Amino acid sequence: MCIYLTTDELSEKIKYDPRTIRERLKDSVLLEGVHYIRPFGGRKILYIWEQIEEDMGKFSIAGSYTVPMANGGICHG
Repeated sequence: MCIYLTTDELSEKIKYDPRTIRERLKDSVLLEGVHYIRPFGGRKILYIWEQIEEDMGKFSIAGSYTVPMANGGICHG
């Protein structure tokens, strides 16, 4: 069962401002079809919590000198 969150609900869970999610994370780190959907082709965005939680954990244990890439890879810098 998937848990879908609005931008405000996601903001509360990950402690980022909703504006930061919309303007900086969406479409760079959070990808449509992977981390969020637009139900029924509308404007409303619902974030898929399980995928976001999994990817956050994956990148946090990857090391302090890594940068997550939009395609799912990691840049070691």
